[in-house]
Amino acid sequence: MKKYLSLLLLSCLVAFTASAQQVRVITGIVTDSLLKSPLANVVVRVKGTDVLTATDKKGQFSLKTATGALILEVNAAGYPAVDVAVKDGQNKITVQLTKLQPLDKKRNQYVMHGNTTDALQGKVAGVSTSALSEVVVVGYGAQHRKSVTGSVTTIRGTSKNYAPSPVYNTEDYSPINENIFHTATDQPLSTFSIDVDRASYSNVRRFLNQGMMPEADAVRVEEMINYFDYQYKAPEGKDPVAIYTDMAVCPWNTAHQLVRVALKSKQVDTRELPPSNLVFLIDVSGSMYGENRLPLVKRAFAVLTEQLRPEDKVAIVVYAGAAGVVLPATSGSDKKKILAALDQLEAGGSTAGGAGIQLAYTIAGELYSKNSNTRVILATDGDFNVGVSSDGELTGMIEKERERGISLSVLGFGMGNYKDNKLELLADKGNGNYAYIDNFEEARRTFVTEFGGTLFTVAKDVKLQIEFNPQFVQSYRLVGYENRVLANEDFNNDKKDAGDMGVGHTVTALYEIIPAGTKGTAVNWVDPLKYQEGKVIGNKSEVLTVKLRYKQPDANKSLLMEKVLPYSNQEITAAPEDFRMAAAVAAFGQLLRNSAFKGTATYDQVLSWAGNSKGTDTEGYRAEFIQLVKKAMLLDKE
Repeated sequence: MKKYLSLLLLSCLVAFTASAQQVRVITGIVTDSLLKSPLANVVVRVKGTDVLTATDKKGQFSLKTATGALILEVNAAGYPAVDVAVKDGQNKITVQLTKLQPLDKKRNQYVMHGNTTDALQGKVAGVSTSALSEVVVVGYGAQHRKSVTGSVTTIRGTSKNYAPSPVYNTEDYSPINENIFHTATDQPLSTFSIDVDRASYSNVRRFLNQGMMPEADAVRVEEMINYFDYQYKAPEGKDPVAIYTDMAVCPWNTAHQLVRVALKSKQVDTRELPPSNLVFLIDVSGSMYGENRLPLVKRAFAVLTEQLRPEDKVAIVVYAGAAGVVLPATSGSDKKKILAALDQLEAGGSTAGGAGIQLAYTIAGELYSKNSNTRVILATDGDFNVGVSSDGELTGMIEKERERGISLSVLGFGMGNYKDNKLELLADKGNGNYAYIDNFEEARRTFVTEFGGTLFTVAKDVKLQIEFNPQFVQSYRLVGYENRVLANEDFNNDKKDAGDMGVGHTVTALYEIIPAGTKGTAVNWVDPLKYQEGKVIGNKSEVLTVKLRYKQPDANKSLLMEKVLPYSNQEITAAPEDFRMAAAVAAFGQLLRNSAFKGTATYDQVLSWAGNSKGTDTEGYRAEFIQLVKKAMLLDKE
């Protein structure tokens, strides 16, 4: 008996030793070849497998793999993917990535440069009228408010006062570090703020229609997905939001699954909406000169003006070298007066955006009442260059006004000097929508088709927290929403700001899931926990639980909703039409970003998936999407 026990122990020892010899750890660092700086969040994957990790802030990574020669795929947004051959026994590598070179961005366009003394003399460039009631003068760091009588005639701003000079592209986008896979045993919770913005999609459309591929950081996948109308059923109970969940095989990686979490806010008859106090804050600086800038702004606000009711009020504030009130608070019934004030605006001068926002909030504060919707709507390219312009100063001011009940929505215009990063931040801090207006159709959609959703909030500070069941989910990644991710403890913290949902809004979030039981070691940048047990306490047939917190528009305490997703295994072709369309758009966004997680997706496949998901397409947005995919396919070949 002892002999057999000895043989058994010896066999186990040999097996254990052999097993240990089958695993090695490869470490390395990834840097930019030009700047020599470390690159964070770079995905390093054993090619053809789900064995992957990501670099830290120092550009370093550690990857557990089997012994033997292999190929590592190194992928970072904005860089071409690189394959690195690793020999058997090699345990350390260094990788340098060379950034993709964008197309020549020198454009045949001009900015208008004005005389900076205009601002110091109390003149407001960009207004061809003498009807200003007040001016904020900005110069040399000082700001002064100054009353102006109706007899002022020294306001300048027509193009004859300015000499055009060519400029290079100075567009600015916040860097996006793509969400990576997390194991359900180590990090079972995923928490983020909802996002109803769609500026990224229309901005990407502008790039493609001009014959250029968009910059990787201009592509926010969640805004691409949420651009489209989805036929989710509106809530019927007391809650202003309904939750829907489903899952299917992931089309760009059929070994994975795709989970959809969808929200729909309640519909409200516009006649039942509270009165609106709106301040149109319009950038009339020289950088807004050109057909797709100030003239388009004027048409956009004219469309909104036509939707106003008698109980609504509008004031118009403009800014260039200084800020001024062009139109005091005026009833929505006096549309001719509002349209006339818009029609007189002209572009010229520097950009005192901070002063304009300050003055707009002052006017909004005078109009504010508890039972009304008080909102500043900023229209600009975001190129602030005079006075208060730092992100810290601006966001501090906007957050303070948000607490008073005054929201800020942002409309982006123009190109070449567009500051997407600043405008997205301002709208986020101001509890408002962010849209990029690239053509009149987008203006019509924003202010006519979706008038209620743009202006009226039905649920504020909406947060989602998903808990994954490790019995079904080995690892997961949230597709997009990188700049909306929250700490898990923020979910129950009512002081933590989050996104708002307007009348009739839809929100769609997708999770790519590596199913439990997948062969091979996957997602191994977190060491196994020592003291945790992977016991499932709840219903074992549930893949995940969705928790949602929201506040009523006039409340400070959040309410909780929950929804579970039972396991199902269906092909993406059997999934609902809206699910298939969202998946096609997500795949397109990942292709545009050259994402490490684009899998086997191709433009041809996206065309096929979207073509089979067009549905009725009343407004033609899905048909337009197909045309954009075709343009991107041609440009990508170039």
